[in-house]
Amino acid sequence: MGKTVLIVDDEKNIVDILSFNLKKEGYEITAAYDGEAALVKYSQNKPDLILLDVMLPLLDGFDVCRQIRANDKITPIIMLTAREEETDKVLGLDIGADDYITKPFSLRELQARVKANIRRSGAQSGEQSADRPDGFVIDKERYDVYIEGESAELTQREFELISFLAASPGKVFSREELLHDVWQYEYFGDLRAVDVAVRRLREKIEEDPSQPRYIITKRGVGYFYQPKGDQPLRDADN
Repeated sequence: MGKTVLIVDDEKNIVDILSFNLKKEGYEITAAYDGEAALVKYSQNKPDLILLDVMLPLLDGFDVCRQIRANDKITPIIMLTAREEETDKVLGLDIGADDYITKPFSLRELQARVKANIRRSGAQSGEQSADRPDGFVIDKERYDVYIEGESAELTQREFELISFLAASPGKVFSREELLHDVWQYEYFGDLRAVDVAVRRLREKIEEDPSQPRYIITKRGVGYFYQPKGDQPLRDADN
């Protein structure tokens, strides 16, 4: 059975075009044309990925994303928006969207992003056991971080980010490198996505996000992971 994509857009011609092209790639498609219908279709179908327009009747895409993320940290959400404002892009990422793409977009780019997000989310499909480890643990089987036995409830992107950084502790990665290696495609110079993901990650794993102990900024370069117990570099800012 193919992976299912839920397309949410109030413009039927866009839904038809996306449906036609994604079906050719082997995806099963379900569609909704307003925010309330999107939540119903999500609940009924449990899709593998959601393409979610921002401007929707009844509930906008931001509200739909918030409601889904309240209970589901795993299903990838790609926001579709005709807006160019930086604040709209940041808000989408900030409330838990994994990605965004601005209209008009190329179908090839969209297909690549759908494929990349579904591929990464597949690693989270296994059942989780009931026990919880102590301390600070990056648990690849559960696809989460546990702090003193409590889940940090990371999204897919947040877990991918900390796992990548932690695989090379102390090594500084530029934002461009993180976009290429974690997001696995180019963001066409939009590096803000990395900063937003790091900020959200720190809010979940750091005791004091303004004085991070794990994800450290190397001023003018990028970010690196510092194992617990080590002292952060003094020339790093937040």
